[in-house]
Amino acid sequence: MPNKFKAISLSHKTAPVQIREHISLTEEEIRRILQKAKDFFSLSDALILSTCNRTEVYYGHELDLSTEIIKLIGLEKGVTDVVNYLNYFEVLNEDNQAIEHLFRVSMGLEAQVIGDIQISNQVKRAYQAAADLDMAGPFLHRLMHTIFFTNKRVVQETAFRDGAASLSYATVELIESLTVNTFEPRILLIGVGEIGEDVAKNMVHLPQAKVKITNRTYSKAEEIAAPLGFEVVPFENALEAMKEADVIVSSIMKNEPFITKELVKSFDIQSYKLFIDLSVPRSIETTVEDVPGAILYNVDNIRSKTSAALDKRLGAIPAVETIIEESIAEFFNWKKEMMVSPTINKLKQSLEQIRQEEISRYLKNADPKEQVLIEKITKSMMQKIIKIPVIQLKAACQRDQAEEMIEILTDLFDLEKITTEK
Repeated sequence: MPNKFKAISLSHKTAPVQIREHISLTEEEIRRILQKAKDFFSLSDALILSTCNRTEVYYGHELDLSTEIIKLIGLEKGVTDVVNYLNYFEVLNEDNQAIEHLFRVSMGLEAQVIGDIQISNQVKRAYQAAADLDMAGPFLHRLMHTIFFTNKRVVQETAFRDGAASLSYATVELIESLTVNTFEPRILLIGVGEIGEDVAKNMVHLPQAKVKITNRTYSKAEEIAAPLGFEVVPFENALEAMKEADVIVSSIMKNEPFITKELVKSFDIQSYKLFIDLSVPRSIETTVEDVPGAILYNVDNIRSKTSAALDKRLGAIPAVETIIEESIAEFFNWKKEMMVSPTINKLKQSLEQIRQEEISRYLKNADPKEQVLIEKITKSMMQKIIKIPVIQLKAACQRDQAEEMIEILTDLFDLEKITTEK
């Protein structure tokens, strides 16, 4: 179990997007940093979470290693002036602060979009990476499984995860509901600015869809599409791609509409064609809906849906925080009992040593039946003798007096020698 659980956090609350982009870590970079932290600092419990909105490191150690870990991140990212970024990191050096922060992040309370459903999967992947490198000991295993159980309670007992509260996720939900009867719907995303990029990342929740991306800057589209496995269409071929698509999502900056009614009339719409305009000012003429088979949704349609969902989630926050408090209290009770576990084991070893010495002294001339009986009696006696100190130790944990009780038992049974003689 770590001496102290700590956290360092760079997030949308402490740093602008330009800084977050520099520090954001890939899965491979996370693995390399974890391995270096293990080799350099002998960390046995560590977890790194990196998303578009945050890069955080949780670890167990007696010392504050925040600066050293930030330097490791800088080394991995090739950021030579990473010391200038120190003020963007929030450092949490107290157990209760770091643990509560991880709970709040994992539930989506600290997300840009409150109740973000993606964060729970991102936390699970971060935990898996730590476990794969043997950097999750009993403490971190118990903590993470408590968090997963808490997340389950939040979903089952509150409205915190109900509805789509982000524009991009609401867009994907809308596409999913309107293409439910379409086999492998063909989706074209035009423009990968901030909103377009977020929509692209959320498209992974439509595994059956055939997604294509087009953008004025081809390299930007390629950069976003490649890790997601999407096809890139050169911007000059956008018209042909629009004709083929079942769904067109437009997120481009233009002073006049990019998709007009006249243009849509030239499409041979066999069944339907869904247009979603996420641009401000709008990039799709509202009159395209006059064309048979054309269905248009704009930012206002989708935002009204997200606002209702967000209000519902905000109303559920007190209930979520109560569930978190209960889970943290339960976890700290376990943590306190873990603190006395080494003392209980030493006490058992001490009593077993006495029992073995006395048996070997007096059973030399006993027959096999007597030996079996005496073995049984002495073991039973030992279990009864140790029962009271164990109960008292666990009770002392609940009273926050475990350290005093450990000291008394250590002196009384001379348990220090058990460690040195091992």
